Amino acid sequence: MISRLVAAAVVMACGCGTAMGASTGLKPIDPTLLQASIEALAKELKLPGAMVLLSTPQGNVNFGYGTTDLAARSLPSADIHFRAASNTKTMTAAAIVQMVQEGKLSFDDPISQFVGGVPNGDKITISQLLKMRSGLFNFTNAPELAKSLDDDPDKVWTAGEVLAMAFKRPPEFAPGAAYEYNNTNYYLLGLVAQKIDGMPLAAVFQKRLFGPLGMSNTALPPSTSNAIPEPYAHGYLYGSTSYALADAPYPEELQAAARAGTLKPNDDTWQNPSAYFAAGGVISTADDLATWMRALVGGKVFNAEFQKQWLASPEAPEPGKPAMQKYGYGILTLTFGPNVIYYHEGEMPGYQSFMGYDPGNDVTLVVWTNLTLALDGQATANTLMVKILDEIYAVSPLQQ
Repeated sequence: MISRLVAAAVVMACGCGTAMGASTGLKPIDPTLLQASIEALAKELKLPGAMVLLSTPQGNVNFGYGTTDLAARSLPSADIHFRAASNTKTMTAAAIVQMVQEGKLSFDDPISQFVGGVPNGDKITISQLLKMRSGLFNFTNAPELAKSLDDDPDKVWTAGEVLAMAFKRPPEFAPGAAYEYNNTNYYLLGLVAQKIDGMPLAAVFQKRLFGPLGMSNTALPPSTSNAIPEPYAHGYLYGSTSYALADAPYPEELQAAARAGTLKPNDDTWQNPSAYFAAGGVISTADDLATWMRALVGGKVFNAEFQKQWLASPEAPEPGKPAMQKYGYGILTLTFGPNVIYYHEGEMPGYQSFMGYDPGNDVTLVVWTNLTLALDGQATANTLMVKILDEIYAVSPLQQ
């Protein structure tokens, strides 16, 4: 996650940076020029489609690019459903923080109190799971998961099967000793949320988050379903699922064939997402994710005390050392100049997305694409996002 965003910024900095402007705030935004710039980059990345939703005090710049379906021209819009992938983690974390707020558990509780059989389970706390510091093996790095999704995309994964992929491998480090972005952490947190509220996670989300905020187009689908509500975007990826799940680079021969037009991307729209669960199973729209980020960062999800804790939760990968990006209770921060954006990303076979809110400048940005990775390995929505930030901020993240 963090490495791919940094990589996008590095690539963009090679030729897209703007001159230093004022010390804070936004530049004047020309919607027509901004859209043209982003569409040119989307074309360069060979994206089937993309959606940009940008809200600033200067107004809104919302537009779709390309198509939601390579077999039928259909312009993306803000109400199109797509798989939000790891943006789900913000919702899982929010439910957990609410439960701590209600006194139903503590950030210091060990995971062994709720889920048995976890390696080092007596030493791994809820806080360490939230902040990606458990040391557990990340199950999405297991090659058997990518192979199964390629060979049997309809398979319904159980919790036992998913956790077995992680638990049969040794931990990467001792609990709390380091940071590693890890889907196993959030799968476990989803099980905790279900146990505490005594209902499926989909119902936890609906009762605590989606219903109160009016997010009628957002849901965690049943594990048995690989469908997406209409209208929806198809999701594409070149080659194996492993390229999206395990950061495996595209081989040169695949890149050459795709650029020559002799290789088309796979349509991974209907891969069953049950393996991702609380770590990445939610389906949403750009409109709903914008609502979610404004509510989450703006103080509508927690009380004042816990909102302060949540806002202060992001830590640098190496605590105490300067870092442009930090991870906290299901949220990342991107700091450049005087600006701080609270955000998350989502990446899975077929889709890549970004959702963020900058409370200091009142900027909301949601970007989704229906091609996970560009042929050079760039995470596609991240690349568009960095370009947008470079275009609208007086101090660009590319200047840091």
